Amino acid sequence: MTAQARRFLEFRMPDVGEGLTEAEILKWYVAVGDTVTDGQVICEVETAKAAVELPIPFDGVVSEIRFGEGATVDVGTAIIVVDPGEGAGGGSADASPGGRADSGGPVTVEPEPATAEPAAKREAVLVGYGVAQAATTRRARKPLGGPGGVNGHATPGPREPEPPRPASRSVEPEGVQPEPVPPEPVRPEPALPAAPKSGPAPSVERPLAKPPVRKLAKELGIDLATVIPTGPHGEVTRDDIRAAAAPPALLQSADAPAPGGAVNAAARETRTPIKGIRKATAQAMVASAFTAPHVTEFVTFDITRTMKLVGELKADPAFAGLRVGPLLLVAKALLVAVRRHPEVNSAWDDERQEIVHKSYVNLGIAAATPRGLIVPNIKDAHDKTLPELAAELGELVATAREGRTSPAAMQGGTVTITNVGVFGVDTGTPILNPGESAILAFGAVKLQPWVHKGKVKARQVTTLALSFDHRLVDGELGSKVLADVAAILEQPKRLLSWA
Repeated sequence: MTAQARRFLEFRMPDVGEGLTEAEILKWYVAVGDTVTDGQVICEVETAKAAVELPIPFDGVVSEIRFGEGATVDVGTAIIVVDPGEGAGGGSADASPGGRADSGGPVTVEPEPATAEPAAKREAVLVGYGVAQAATTRRARKPLGGPGGVNGHATPGPREPEPPRPASRSVEPEGVQPEPVPPEPVRPEPALPAAPKSGPAPSVERPLAKPPVRKLAKELGIDLATVIPTGPHGEVTRDDIRAAAAPPALLQSADAPAPGGAVNAAARETRTPIKGIRKATAQAMVASAFTAPHVTEFVTFDITRTMKLVGELKADPAFAGLRVGPLLLVAKALLVAVRRHPEVNSAWDDERQEIVHKSYVNLGIAAATPRGLIVPNIKDAHDKTLPELAAELGELVATAREGRTSPAAMQGGTVTITNVGVFGVDTGTPILNPGESAILAFGAVKLQPWVHKGKVKARQVTTLALSFDHRLVDGELGSKVLADVAAILEQPKRLLSWA
């Protein structure tokens, strides 16, 4: 048999969104020794935009996992190594994944380490997952603590050698007799360097918990292995994490002095690494606040008629099963105002020193999720009918709450709405989403005394706030857009005449 080098495949962290540089590994779905197939999901990662499941683009057996859960990995870095050989390596060294390496998969092919045995010494029967390495030189070195495989099997990385087993039943190649191992006095073996961390060992059972629960545990400093799960399938829940974190706060007051009279500041503080979506949001907001000159205007008005229309639409068969609320009509009113004043739907290209006028509206909806604030958008919202807009809005909100928003859904927004009213807040001064020129904040709807037709009556009142980029939108244009949105919501019949 011709001697050929054994080859392994590396799967590198891909850029799952435009311009991403890193991602955090949330969960591994495979372990060392598992067989994987082309297209199989192997892990879930959290980028600066969303949580994404990664499929592997080739077949083989996992030989190494280079990063554990919770690690932040740069795009382009190898995270898992796969042996593409048939079974446990009995195939030829030419058994590469064919055209898969050239089809876009982040794959590199690496030869086996230089210490590999010659091909003539690898023609052995298969035992378990590897080819038996039965060379006599390895067996002679083994009692002295030298590096090598376990029971004659090849291993993908450095491991501590097992003690000799006199009663071993390893199968030897035909014509090779194992050398007897003379008894030697017990001597301490030289310490080997620690094996590199390569993810969780397959034999260790990990507690069941969803990524948001794991994040909460990390923030509170709780070891999941010490938490008693109460979920329906034996998984750890958010309540379990909070319950595990509560006892220390009850046993000792935050103001209780440490021994010697000094206050233990470390016991009163927790630190959370800034990464993932929160890191990206912080960077984007800082860049927006210090790049675009923000101006915010406010308007308070009577929204009673719109709230009545919401009730009528909920009873309309055309909206059966759809998400109907005041936010739907606020979104429609903003789309109408943008149609009447298209200059507000622009972007500032600082690199080319150009203003980009957009003839389409990708309407962003700010959503609070367990991983942080995200802004997915409804593509071509300007072309949607009211029922279509309701369906898209419901899908967007549900997907965001479940943590399934894709990076593509958060790209290309042109104007955004943030609904701070759901938290009982009257209004705010929202910061622009990078690349956009306007963002509308919708405040809480409250029953207040209001002058209506010359009399003071209890009416439903709300406040809108419009922030805009003063390089693109001057005070007149911003005021017209905001006034149009308020006028439509105060008299929703204008939707029919202005749309």
